Amino acid sequence: MSGLVDTIRGEGITHVIDATHPFAAEMSRNAVEACAQTGTPLIALERAPWTKAPGDNWIEIPDVAAAVGALPDSPANVFLAIGRQHIAPFATRPQHAYTLRFVDPPEAPLPFAAEVIVSRGPFTFDGELEMMRARGIAWIVARNSGGDGARAKIDAARTLGLPVIMISRPKLPERLRVESVAEIMQWLGHRTCLGA
Repeated sequence: MSGLVDTIRGEGITHVIDATHPFAAEMSRNAVEACAQTGTPLIALERAPWTKAPGDNWIEIPDVAAAVGALPDSPANVFLAIGRQHIAPFATRPQHAYTLRFVDPPEAPLPFAAEVIVSRGPFTFDGELEMMRARGIAWIVARNSGGDGARAKIDAARTLGLPVIMISRPKLPERLRVESVAEIMQWLGHRTCLGA
């Protein structure tokens, strides 16, 4: 955090836009604290979280540890859609057959046996349906990242009637938050040409 304070002061930063991932909690907390220390205005660009729709079978839980505990005891095919840095705790439930999807191939051995799909989104509804059916997916673990690029897996799970263990977003300090670049530009005092 001190590095961010030094950068804000050293570079003469007048405004800070936090456009990090909704689960990059430490970075967001550091930005809030650094801006408070330096008296710098801060705004967060954050996509809206997904909301439950009719037919969704969500088990809403607060964190990864709770997600591990929410899985069934009997072996099941589980799609972990949570990013590679959060998978280690699932090694305590080795009875499951896990499917993971990464943007890049893993550079180090995984903490448990798993099928790895290397692919970059956005993903389509039909593609997610096919993937889940082909692998016999019975459970999905996802973080509530929101946005359209990763939503297809949630829609596919609803269609297939699959339970989704949905990890809630981390609690963050109060800050000004918007959901569009146009709102950011307005906050900065710039005119935007919408529809141009």
